[in-house]
Amino acid sequence: MYDFVVVGAGPAGSRFSRRASERGYDVLTLEKGEVGKPLACSGHVSTDIWEFTPDGAREELLQNEVYGARFHVGGPGSDDYQFYKREVVSNVIDRVGLDKLLAEAAEDAGADLRENHSVTAVEEYRDRVEVTASTPEGTETFEAKMVAGCDGPVSRVRSELDLPEPGEKLQGVLAFSEEDDPGDYVDVHLTAPRFFAWRIPRGDSGVEYGLAAPPGSDPSANDLFEEFTDEYDVETTHFCAGMIPIGPADRVTSRRAFLIGDAAAQTKPFTGGGILYGMTAASHAAKVVDPERPATLQDYEEAWREDLSREIQLGHWIRKCYSLPEEVQKVGLSAFSGEIGVHMDKPTSFFSTEHLKKLLSGS
Repeated sequence: MYDFVVVGAGPAGSRFSRRASERGYDVLTLEKGEVGKPLACSGHVSTDIWEFTPDGAREELLQNEVYGARFHVGGPGSDDYQFYKREVVSNVIDRVGLDKLLAEAAEDAGADLRENHSVTAVEEYRDRVEVTASTPEGTETFEAKMVAGCDGPVSRVRSELDLPEPGEKLQGVLAFSEEDDPGDYVDVHLTAPRFFAWRIPRGDSGVEYGLAAPPGSDPSANDLFEEFTDEYDVETTHFCAGMIPIGPADRVTSRRAFLIGDAAAQTKPFTGGGILYGMTAASHAAKVVDPERPATLQDYEEAWREDLSREIQLGHWIRKCYSLPEEVQKVGLSAFSGEIGVHMDKPTSFFSTEHLKKLLSGS
């Protein structure tokens, strides 16, 4: 019997697998396909990403450095409001490569990683869990003391155990052009209903275009994306789509199961990104959850919420600004544009001494 079965080998799952293995636990990680595929997430991340990766990851994965963002209330060609720093704000990385590197680090730490294992059932008992997976060879069932659901926004673990759904799910789409663009700025367009569209330069790896919108919006997210790229007059390939969970439920644990990452909606409400939040929560889980003591799952609930809940709450307030009337958006963007002291993963940094000084100085 394993200590943990981890369902999903994305950043959150691999982070937990690695850290739990390093603590001496027997970990089995199941990935439904090949690690990193299909791509369904942007590769625009804060520079904090390197705190979670093995040595040498930056040199292998980095595609571009970003110093700021241009916000547009309209489409391409509309007036922009620039927010920037004098040092690197964020990095653009090889997103598939990140998943593979993190999964390899988990294996190196002792985790047993099995690809092409699609979980079909999770049964929870007083003293164990049973996880059944479909494989190319047939069906396998594994026993463990606990199961970690790190299987994304449409989590099978969450549904099998009747854990609460995220507050909301958005439909995200992205694709890539072959433009050679080493630009320093990302472009953010507040044109999609209740969210935004983006353009991210990836150096000689092309440009990423993306958009998210509520499911069932009219026009649909796909139609909005087509209009967006047509306005930029570019052809894109490698089209990807996926759900973005927003708003964690009041409970992400059960008797012997817990959710991490997108499965738990541990994401930024104002961008939809969840790589850093998910890996942060995974680190908390590996530190406090004892598979012999189900009561420690409450320690996980408390630890990750204490660390992230304020950032998530402030992120919801930032997102509300996306739906303000255009004239109000323009006034707000004009007032706050310029040099910033804000961290892209931490809305609380908006109230930091550094940022407030910049606002007061008008620089």
